[in-house]
Amino acid sequence: MSEVRLSVEPRTEFGKGAARRTRRAGKIPAVLYGHGADPRHFALPAIEFARVVRENGSNAVITLDLEGSVELALTKTIVVHPLKNYIEHVDLLVVKRGEKIVVDVPVVVTGNPGPGGLVNQDVDTLQVEVEALHIPEQFEVSIEGLEIGSQVLAGQVELPQGATLVTDPEALVVAVNEPQREEADEAEADEGEESAEAAE
Repeated sequence: MSEVRLSVEPRTEFGKGAARRTRRAGKIPAVLYGHGADPRHFALPAIEFARVVRENGSNAVITLDLEGSVELALTKTIVVHPLKNYIEHVDLLVVKRGEKIVVDVPVVVTGNPGPGGLVNQDVDTLQVEVEALHIPEQFEVSIEGLEIGSQVLAGQVELPQGATLVTDPEALVVAVNEPQREEADEAEADEGEESAEAAE
């Protein structure tokens, strides 16, 4: 994961009106906390921050330049407006080089199961302890050719060197199941209708 530097401005106004003014100015209200320090309020440049998240994922680590002082911060929470899809607020956590932190990393399922298998993904993320500057963007779990009845547990997912699984290793990540009888019946019914239409 590449390190990114953003210049940020302190915020002295608070409340909904102040937050709206901040967003109108092309910035995102944000709070930085952690390591026993008082929370610090500032504004992130909206376009640059959105690009960082797009390129580095939701666990992006950013070098913040706040009026000459530099802090390393992990993106902890991103609040997105439910309808208009813009970022409303960001929480960031102070991290130190070499420090290990616990983060949720997305799980991406790749490949296709064996014939007739239906894929059920039970968890979207795995929680791992990892060094702050070496957070993986995602974990890939291949189900290529897996037969019906196959399962992949959290403890079977390959982790990068230095990462430790925090999620229960027995937790089910993905399973290849038989299609439910109702789905099979619907498929047969559709085929029957098509045959009847063809006969007409």
